[in-house]
Amino acid sequence: MTYEGKLKTDSNIAWHRPQSSPFRVEEELIQKSARALSSTTEPLERLRLLCLTRGASGIMELGRIFRRMDNDGSNELNKQEFFEGIKDTGLDISHDDAEKLFAQFDKGNSGSISVDEFIKQIRPPMNDGRRAIVERAFKKLDKTGDGVIATEDLRGVYSCAANPRYKSGEETEELLIGKFLANFESEGTVDGKVTLEEFMNYYSGISVSMEDDCYFDLVMRQAYKL
Repeated sequence: MTYEGKLKTDSNIAWHRPQSSPFRVEEELIQKSARALSSTTEPLERLRLLCLTRGASGIMELGRIFRRMDNDGSNELNKQEFFEGIKDTGLDISHDDAEKLFAQFDKGNSGSISVDEFIKQIRPPMNDGRRAIVERAFKKLDKTGDGVIATEDLRGVYSCAANPRYKSGEETEELLIGKFLANFESEGTVDGKVTLEEFMNYYSGISVSMEDDCYFDLVMRQAYKL
């Protein structure tokens, strides 16, 4: 496939992707993560790869679960809350690995860990250039500047004009905007709102399958008209 052909396919992931549709990058991410998982024993890397075997939204889903466990908004989880969060993910993490993970992040033996730090370390690393272009895309979509992308932000920014289902009258702008936001939702937490953290978590997954920094940058620029 040519560079231009890859761009047409991969840009759909960012901009017009229906949640249930299979896409090449998503499939590559899942397969690559599953292969790496078979030879990984380090608990943090295993948890990261298990998330990615669910696709680009895997890290985002884990982040939402752990944010939900932080009931008092302290940004801290005790060991019981952490274990409950791990259980709620449905991921195949042993009790011993969960113990090791908690100990790894509870560096001061305080009995609690930082949710921010945990999510940051689970997220596949992106270099400064990739993070910058993802943040730029988020800021463009966050028209109200309140730190959250919602339906009202996307009106006049998200273009449905080229979508064949919109042109045929089969789907409205509202429905297509909802489908776009659904990319960043996880089961049981559909609220039509996307934070920068969730946006970054999602694209950290996409980033894993794009080794070329220039190509990742091009996909983001094309998808969000940056």
